[in-house]
Amino acid sequence: MILYLHGFRSSPSSFKARLLSQHFAEIGRAQEFVCPQLPASPAEAIALTQQLIDEYRGNNLVLIGSSLGGYYATYLAEQNHCKAVLVNPAVKPPRDLEKYVGVSTAFHSDAPFEFKHAYIAELKQLAIEKITQAERYFLIAATGDEVLNWREMVAHYPAAKQLVIQGSDHGVSEFAEYIETVMAFCDAE
Repeated sequence: MILYLHGFRSSPSSFKARLLSQHFAEIGRAQEFVCPQLPASPAEAIALTQQLIDEYRGNNLVLIGSSLGGYYATYLAEQNHCKAVLVNPAVKPPRDLEKYVGVSTAFHSDAPFEFKHAYIAELKQLAIEKITQAERYFLIAATGDEVLNWREMVAHYPAAKQLVIQGSDHGVSEFAEYIETVMAFCDAE
């Protein structure tokens, strides 16, 4: 199972989630791809995701996380001893998301999105200061990420498989070019 974790204020309607869902459908593996709508609360997002992991345990689980979803994927990969692909992952979201406390809207709808100050403490509880078993991780970091610092990403995942894209952007708008590389990592024993 491939479990995709979207980023902050994002959804299963995000570009990468739709692209991956379509790819899995095209190769006849649609039932292997899951992308839940994550709650704003980090604790609730982890609880929901862990529930899905528990339901699918033993089925070659790989997490793919983008931005804040990458932070969650790192925590969950450490807890569940599974592989994770991290696309421009947030490395320090308690610091980076402090300025977003309050009510805004979700990216793919006009639905209200409330990020409470208490969620900063929840994020701190999920911090992984140092990954174990670097071979379980595949980092995709874009030097042109306008939201997060790619150097922090590279430093946080030493010895992991890394693909540093020169240029690009936070959403990795050319992600389709990397799907086969991601799939090779996911399917490798």
